[in-house]
Amino acid sequence: MDKYIKRFMTYLEIERNFSRHTLMSYGGDLRQFAGFLLRSSLSASGLPAQAGRKLPQGENIPDAVDYLTIREFLAYLQERGISRRTVSRKLAALRSFFKFLCEEGYSSSDPTAGLRTPRLEKRLPQFLDLEQVTKLMEAPRGEGVLELRDRAILETLYSTGMRVSELIGLNASQIDFIGGALKVMGKGRKERIVPVGEKALEALNRYLDKRTELFRRRKKDILPDRKALFLNNWGGRLTARSVIRMVKKYIGKISTEMNISPHTLRHTFATHLLNAGADLRAVQELLGHVSLSTTQIYTHVTVPRLKKVYDRAHPRA
Repeated sequence: MDKYIKRFMTYLEIERNFSRHTLMSYGGDLRQFAGFLLRSSLSASGLPAQAGRKLPQGENIPDAVDYLTIREFLAYLQERGISRRTVSRKLAALRSFFKFLCEEGYSSSDPTAGLRTPRLEKRLPQFLDLEQVTKLMEAPRGEGVLELRDRAILETLYSTGMRVSELIGLNASQIDFIGGALKVMGKGRKERIVPVGEKALEALNRYLDKRTELFRRRKKDILPDRKALFLNNWGGRLTARSVIRMVKKYIGKISTEMNISPHTLRHTFATHLLNAGADLRAVQELLGHVSLSTTQIYTHVTVPRLKKVYDRAHPRA
């Protein structure tokens, strides 16, 4: 199975231009499926004895995987307490994988064709109010380069609504201080221009004044990343895990009851814009959503604003 996964990953990277983050996600899901097949003795020799089914001999493993095999894998995930959302994501990866195998002639049928995606519970996005945002932005205290970096990251996340994967991919050259904008590389490596507020630009400017200090801290065996906007302690490009850890650290300083992630600032960005009367299409563009339906999840959390509009506009409100 490994050789087919490698061919599929090459296809996603070269033909589909998928981001590194998406490639890692797909690769992890497919390798887990391959591991399940090995543990279940699904190899060229056949399925588990208790299943009562034998598979064809030889190398063409994809044709040996059928509808029931996929069902067994999904049941395996659910038995281990994997959330429906994660199971749904893994099934999506398998759908893409087997569609590719069929199109390339590696498999004669798609075992995922008749499977339904698990129904997901609709969760309202968690967001911060303005007072909480202010406290969070003020949480990194001090004028050291790391504190200035952290403040710039928090301000940029809230000011632009960008994803963490987009933030860590930023280069210093992508900031337009005169135009007040950032060039962002989004999902599917699609570029978009997003406006940046004055507070974020000020925080970025102050950080950039001291950013070169991180180059001098570098370890002897590590070359600094002079292009990257946000650097780690040793002058390398900051990772998503480091940003998540940093945000949680500052959230812990202002509240022990809040359990949020950097993505919460993206939710907060969208919610605050819509509450202030921003057009849904404009918010879609700012977030880099391909489909408007993805952006519409934020309309559920703007009921107070809708009530105000209703009271003001309806003749018998």
